[in-house]
Amino acid sequence: QVQLVESGGGSVQSGGSLKLVCTPSGFIFVNYHVGWFRQAPGKEREFVAGVSRIGSVIGYADSVKGRFTISRDNARNQVMLEMNSLKVEDTAVYYCAAAIGPTSKMIDDYQHWGQGTQVTVSS
Repeated sequence: QVQLVESGGGSVQSGGSLKLVCTPSGFIFVNYHVGWFRQAPGKEREFVAGVSRIGSVIGYADSVKGRFTISRDNARNQVMLEMNSLKVEDTAVYYCAAAIGPTSKMIDDYQHWGQGTQVTVSS
């Protein structure tokens, strides 16, 4: 059974930090690129950051550049998203997703999705 499980979400004050972890199972993880997406209330889901199957960064959303860092550890089957200098506007449900094929920032190119983890940033 294909699964992606996100962990590490929570509530922090503006300026704080959180580290999200995506743990996959049920498929050959090293064959897939992985992306983090987020969806805030009333807004569309958007790309946040992505990492290729070999660990090179696909890219970051402009709104998180310089504050968020994506990385993966294929030996441990994990993809991490370190989020620093969090802002109120970073509040959203964060999703981990996996894609096979060319690297992409497009939602439709990702085949497997986690259930999401809530990140709430207060002022």
